[in-house]
Amino acid sequence: MVQLIVMIKNAQYIISSPDVKDCPQSGLPEYAFIGRSNVGKSSLINMLCHNPKLAKTSQKPGKTLLINHFLVESRKTKDRDAVAQSQEWHLVDLPGYGYAQAGQKQREALKRMIERYCLLREQLVCLFVLVDCRHEPQKIDLEFINWLGENGVPFAIVFTKGDKLGKVRLRENVEAYKTRLLEEWEELPPVFVTSSETGLGGEELVAYIEELNASLKE
Repeated sequence: MVQLIVMIKNAQYIISSPDVKDCPQSGLPEYAFIGRSNVGKSSLINMLCHNPKLAKTSQKPGKTLLINHFLVESRKTKDRDAVAQSQEWHLVDLPGYGYAQAGQKQREALKRMIERYCLLREQLVCLFVLVDCRHEPQKIDLEFINWLGENGVPFAIVFTKGDKLGKVRLRENVEAYKTRLLEEWEELPPVFVTSSETGLGGEELVAYIEELNASLKE
């Protein structure tokens, strides 16, 4: 069986928008990344795109305050010497939620920005919700995930910082999270385990995006 190779070849910053109405009107499919502040979102984006300077990283949480669009070109081949099939799409870096040091007014504005994007952006194909694999299920994450389900927003869960735990503990934490979700969900969304340090899960995540892109053409 021939295994397809999917790679991100190019990624470039396009624009930062304060509201969904200001986002690009290209019509390209979009894949957005979101999570609690300091979950490793920018590092994961940079790992996926093979560019350590693409999304701004910071030791200080709450760095992303706008809707950031990146134009991505991914290529799919049957082997590394074959002619590649190219696909363009937008990768979207959304503000983190639950930034405790932000004032109430700013938190409400960010919440409104995120909700408007999730509900109104027609090009959104999948929202990747990032979760730190080292922690037990957090109330704020569960509430956001349930809100997505209630509003019919397509999403997947991405565990980050997978290199910070041993294999056994990592597997236990992921399974515990799934068990917690199944208390309220009949069926789980797709789940990925990643590490921006080692590249763990990067190929699987990009391959999933390519699979969704292919399904749009059918």
